[in-house]
Amino acid sequence: MNCRLGCGACCIAPSITSPIPGMPNGKPAGVRCIQLDDNNLCKIFGQPERPDLCGRFVATEDVCGSTNEEALWLITSLEAATKS
Repeated sequence: MNCRLGCGACCIAPSITSPIPGMPNGKPAGVRCIQLDDNNLCKIFGQPERPDLCGRFVATEDVCGSTNEEALWLITSLEAATKS
């Protein structure tokens, strides 16, 4: 599956502990990444500053569902289930 452009769920729902430009301590779950633009596109996509974690994310139907809203719900649920 390819990412749905403009979804942004993977840049909002999960926590990211590695530094992100503009967010040196990463971001908590449910917080919109500062690098997500108004169209829910990554401003640093393909750039070396983009966290490795983001580059390793693979969109799959079981994680992203069939709509942007479903993706946000699924990723939020996964984050909550794996929270330490």
